[in-house]
Amino acid sequence: MKPTRPLWRYRLAIASRSLAATLGGYALAAAGAAALALAFALAMPRVEAVLTATMLSWLIYAGAAGWAFYARTAWSAWAGVLVPALALGMCVLGPRWWGGAA
Repeated sequence: MKPTRPLWRYRLAIASRSLAATLGGYALAAAGAAALALAFALAMPRVEAVLTATMLSWLIYAGAAGWAFYARTAWSAWAGVLVPALALGMCVLGPRWWGGAA
């Protein structure tokens, strides 16, 4: 059976998804841990909030890695990982930049 597209394009797509899973997943997990820690700090001591957020960030990382290989294209894999990471990053850093209390 003849492949429908060149082998190098397939390998490039897999490499791109692997990078989206590792680097994009790390960015999403870090932003999620920061946002969750700030949210949990309102209801529990700061140390417990950070530990809880860090443990939950492993689930975020696993979900991001799964999404990177579940997405239909490599572009949607990157978008599905980086857009939420940027949104969570803005939730964490936005109040600091614009004079909020966080």
